[in-house]
Amino acid sequence: MTRKHTRETINVGQTAPSFTLQDVGGHRCSLADALGRGPVVATFFKISCPVCQFTLPFLERLYKTYGGNRVSFWAISQDDAEDTKDFCKEYGLTFPALLDEDDYPVSNSYGLTNVPSYFLIAPDGKIEVASVGFGKRALEKISESLARFLGMPPTPLFLPGEIVPEAKPG
Repeated sequence: MTRKHTRETINVGQTAPSFTLQDVGGHRCSLADALGRGPVVATFFKISCPVCQFTLPFLERLYKTYGGNRVSFWAISQDDAEDTKDFCKEYGLTFPALLDEDDYPVSNSYGLTNVPSYFLIAPDGKIEVASVGFGKRALEKISESLARFLGMPPTPLFLPGEIVPEAKPG
């Protein structure tokens, strides 16, 4: 009898699988190199996913507040370069978009079953926050952790009067 292999999603406290991917411009981006500078927010998505379309603009807000030389943000696309570029333009994403290769080796190494899935990876390589689908509290935890890392007060992620659900499944 053959045992069927099931993937396990990477969880908080586990070590993030290392990877190197190309961005939409063809530049190679290495998780190990980025972690040498500071935390990494890695978000896996597909352009056709409505919850991805809802979630990524909130990650852009986080990027505009905390992104820079010491904190990396990556949108890891399961689509081709041209479609990914169009998606980023349509949703106002300015942080780097990387391309998971055919058969999604990086998505598979993280045990993904749904998108969006996003992770805050601490400089030691451990997963600090993990979320599948949209999670308001997970995004707030990322904001709090990055503010603490940068030695600044957390900036509110959600605007006054903005109606944002607690969660949306991916």
